[in-house]
Amino acid sequence: MAELRWNPLLKTYTMVADNRQNRPHLPEDWCPFCPGPGKKVPPNYDVYAYDNDFPALKPEPDEPNIQGTDLYKVEKNYGKCEVILYSPDHNITLPQLPVEHIFKLVNLWIERFEELSKDKRIKYIFPFENRGKEVGVTMFHPHGQLYAYSWIPLKLKVELDNCKEYYEEKEKCLICEMNKEEKEFQKRILFENDSFLVYLPFFTDYPYGAFIVSKSHKGNLSEFDEKEKWDLAEALKLLTGGFDLLFDKPFPYMMNIHQTPVNSEEYADSHKYYHFHIEFYPPLRDKDKIKWYASSEMGAWAAANTMAVEETAITLRNAIEKFKKIQ
Repeated sequence: MAELRWNPLLKTYTMVADNRQNRPHLPEDWCPFCPGPGKKVPPNYDVYAYDNDFPALKPEPDEPNIQGTDLYKVEKNYGKCEVILYSPDHNITLPQLPVEHIFKLVNLWIERFEELSKDKRIKYIFPFENRGKEVGVTMFHPHGQLYAYSWIPLKLKVELDNCKEYYEEKEKCLICEMNKEEKEFQKRILFENDSFLVYLPFFTDYPYGAFIVSKSHKGNLSEFDEKEKWDLAEALKLLTGGFDLLFDKPFPYMMNIHQTPVNSEEYADSHKYYHFHIEFYPPLRDKDKIKWYASSEMGAWAAANTMAVEETAITLRNAIEKFKKIQ
């Protein structure tokens, strides 16, 4: 069974994909993403986009297994799901990669964004990474994913609508204003380089829920010049390296790249008011304590952060400085 089911309460789709039930828990001595005989990956690669073996969305979609109604609409599961391999080295992590290698990853994201956006049925391209068993990862080869949706998912739509409303009222970009306020306050800033500001925003759901935000008003990955791409690679390395030194253990997180939609009449002018940023959702609040995203957060979208980010910023900033010294 595979289709998109319309949720009339939230006006968004739920992806139904029972093939994902068959995803294996792989043995430690075998990995499909490591080069070798009989593998789908090339014998040599630096970074690589790999079609997901268990996709929720497909360019040749399945026929829905259930009939829709006026209330409960059903659509084909059109789209694309890709695995983005960071390295052929099974045991390396993102912060252990040199900046020049992460720069190649940024270029791969851009290449996939530009290629997938040519399909007029695709409306949103969403690179992300799940890291750690605490967020459900069963494949520990260094990798992220990319979903190309045929609609704009709800959380992204809410962000777009609020940024548009702010722009229409203030004639300013909301995220540019966030950058300005965080820069003036300083205490939540983790670090910055020429092109990106990295901070724990005032409102983040998680004790260490960092944002990487472009300093210039850019809407998506394809708008970055070579310097900005390099600075993004550096920012990713420093932040994730600092995460790992927080509690001296591999730090779990969900990393989500938020950018302008593609092929959307509704948001055709989103470059005016929406602003590229990366949101991190790390579930740890201490070395062995999880900040659970439970009923209030999930059921009401009413987040409750367990720690003040003005305090956690100090701890994470110190970890990042420590990481810089050992590079």
